[in-house]
Amino acid sequence: MTEKGKTIVLTGGSRGIGHVTAKRFWRAGWRVITCSRQLFPRDHRGSAGPENYVQIDLSNREELAAGIEEIRKRLGGAPLNALVNNAAISPKGEGGRRLGSIDTDIGIWGRVFQVNFFAPILLARGLIKELEMGHGSIVNITSIAGSRVHPFAGSAYATSKAALSALTREMAADFGPYGVRVNAIAPGEIDTSILSPGTEALVKQIPLRRLGEPEEVADIIYFLCSEQSSYVSGAEIHVNGGQHV
Repeated sequence: MTEKGKTIVLTGGSRGIGHVTAKRFWRAGWRVITCSRQLFPRDHRGSAGPENYVQIDLSNREELAAGIEEIRKRLGGAPLNALVNNAAISPKGEGGRRLGSIDTDIGIWGRVFQVNFFAPILLARGLIKELEMGHGSIVNITSIAGSRVHPFAGSAYATSKAALSALTREMAADFGPYGVRVNAIAPGEIDTSILSPGTEALVKQIPLRRLGEPEEVADIIYFLCSEQSSYVSGAEIHVNGGQHV
């Protein structure tokens, strides 16, 4: 099934789940506008050229505001059909040590919440007119760490994802009258390059006894942005092989 002519804005599309998601939408004929804090890579092999790439440092409120205006400029008054808030940060201590609630510097808390929590709502609010025109779908990427203490994800990351989960419900209520659906996906242990050392030990605790593939998350994101989920809003889908049960 293809949905040519539609447009998605995706944050954190340069690697991992985000990059696989971008390719999933490209294959379906969507225009994919990706956002990253890095400059457009000269050796980029994807389908998105510089015209579909917006450099934004989500941790900087002023840059974020300017980035939203740049996205609107790139859209040129056209509707926006989907916004996927995938970008997130999870700072570690020395040697990859997990940062708990006692030893996480307050500055780190602020930066994590800016990227993981405030950026999604600011992007959605800034693009609400284009989303309304496109009868859009917003997908917030939360985490299994948002509902349980995780051995690798720090306290700031976990609580920011829990807050984003609650925000998804609030947004579903507030954006619904504009014809915009809002849902969340909470991935578990997904086989990407950013997995923490020791993750393989968690496989024994997963009912399916394996890591998830980024394509499995991308397919659910695509479903929530497609007409097949036209009456789904305010939901959070767990993609973790049953790890949360």
